Amino acid sequence: MQTVAILPVKRFASAKRRLEDALPSGSRRALAEAMFTDVLTALRRVTAIDDVLVVTADPGAQRIAEGYGARALEDPAEGGQDLAIARAVAVARDLGAAQILSLPGDCPLLDPLEVEALLGAPRAAERFAVIVADRHGTGTNGLLLSPPDALQPRYGIGSFQRHVELAREAGIPIEVAETPSLALDVDTPEDLAALQEALAARRGGAAHTRGMLYQLQRTSALGR
Repeated sequence: MQTVAILPVKRFASAKRRLEDALPSGSRRALAEAMFTDVLTALRRVTAIDDVLVVTADPGAQRIAEGYGARALEDPAEGGQDLAIARAVAVARDLGAAQILSLPGDCPLLDPLEVEALLGAPRAAERFAVIVADRHGTGTNGLLLSPPDALQPRYGIGSFQRHVELAREAGIPIEVAETPSLALDVDTPEDLAALQEALAARRGGAAHTRGMLYQLQRTSALGR
């Protein structure tokens, strides 16, 4: 079954505004870029993914995506995550995708083996929605859809329950999957602290993010 991963990515310069109290703008940009690079690195190691589509208006993100073998799609309207994913879904269908996996670009702990397990789990139905919640249980950090347009994603506050309801309305089976490395995305200072704690508790992984956080700590940009 051909699988396409989709990553909608904001311009790095405007990313992570909720981290203003923890990081200056240049550091937020650098961290967003590092986390995105770690997500791409992990996806390259997932043999079950045939293509990665990155939807972004940021030229730097486009270059990084192409450098990691992903396809960069322009996001000229910058109309938000839902429209970006809809654009990528249309391309994924043209590529012959049987299913898509929508992911955020700020989950640097992403484990390729966990993604393989998510994609490889046996499912009897041809149409389904698999939803991975964020660590708070309210947002959506992973959305696996078969076929790619099984439902129209609607992200934002409370998106986890909203996606459950949309799947029910569409009459397709719903699975809530536990994928721990997808649970932690970084939007707030509390998320950033949780990421630092998680990195300190494990060896290896998220090399770009680790390096960037270390650099920010050395220059006193982090925790100012």
